[in-house]
Amino acid sequence: MVTIDMVYDAQRILNEVARQTPVAAVPSAGEGVYIKAENLQLTGSFKLRGAYYKIATLSEEEKSNGVIACSAGNHAQGVALAAARRGIHSIICIPAGAPLMKVEATRSYGSEVVLVPGVYDDAYAKAMELTKEKGLTFIHPFDDERVIAGQGTIGLEILQQIPDIDAVIVPIGGGGLISGVAYAVKTLRPSCKVYGVQAEGAPSMFNSIRSGQIETLDSVSTIADGIAVKKPGGITFEMCQKYVDEVVTVSESEISTAILTLMEQNKTVAEGAGAVALAAALYRKVDIAGKKVCCVVSGGNIDVTTLSHVITRGLYKTGRITEFTTKVPDKPGQLFTLLQLLSETGANLLTVTHERDSVDVGFCVVKMTMETRNAEHRVQIKELLESRGYEVTR
Repeated sequence: MVTIDMVYDAQRILNEVARQTPVAAVPSAGEGVYIKAENLQLTGSFKLRGAYYKIATLSEEEKSNGVIACSAGNHAQGVALAAARRGIHSIICIPAGAPLMKVEATRSYGSEVVLVPGVYDDAYAKAMELTKEKGLTFIHPFDDERVIAGQGTIGLEILQQIPDIDAVIVPIGGGGLISGVAYAVKTLRPSCKVYGVQAEGAPSMFNSIRSGQIETLDSVSTIADGIAVKKPGGITFEMCQKYVDEVVTVSESEISTAILTLMEQNKTVAEGAGAVALAAALYRKVDIAGKKVCCVVSGGNIDVTTLSHVITRGLYKTGRITEFTTKVPDKPGQLFTLLQLLSETGANLLTVTHERDSVDVGFCVVKMTMETRNAEHRVQIKELLESRGYEVTR
């Protein structure tokens, strides 16, 4: 059982390694909305907290035997650094197809990396095999009381940094982070609401809470790969039932918008999983009107290629990039007239394509991509084009 003494003990032990991450306001999310920037934690995510506390409290025999984990992401790096700081040998089983950047980051912290052909389940099976073969201690990414207590130190920090907090919004994958935060917050400030957020493409805890029993998803699909978990933990499910007020979901476009907002307004980079809490606040998935709210940004480990796609998606969602398709008569000067009209709106054309073969004889299809100021500007341009006789589709 997780106790508040365990969470305080974790805070004491973590003082030697973990940062107390800052909180900062997010103006566009509304007055009183803050982020807790765990993306600025060592290794780039909150995972160090739980991994370090778990490893620090092992018996001397367990420490001498070493530890093992299975992950292609933040948990791997958290365990690797935690073990290195405590002078303990660690093995991390990683699917062979994992991004090279994450593999090398894990190695850089001093862990022995075992690349396993296949997917996560294959890597997990290999980790279980090595656990038995070598007498290692398996460090679970979320369903472990010591790990949960370590994550609960984030709740203590939020209460210290924002004493009059009304609500905390937390990402959910397997449930370790929100279990620890919710337990700490509800124990010390029962009136504070705790909301959990999952991606629409990976709603395992959302479904489980609604049905009253643990549900396993057939598949998951989301840019928030850090919370793409098919099945929540047994301990975490029970704690969420007891301490979490509500679990909601956010869409891929909403996640992308939150990442973009954090980059533009807070000059900080969040991964998909790290941005879901702010996405829930931005799109009012929970009742935060007039409340002081803290959104946990759980991590910032996102590769550049993914980030580029996410930024583009966020620009479309917020009306900063717009696509219109229309028809013009197949006569000299018609395309020029259309483009001249657009130039008067303040939009910046990025691409224009002009096709004859896809419509009736005598007309051409014009597809345009342009930079616009916001969603309102997009509507104004569409209305202007339609008022001049153009049929506009998006």
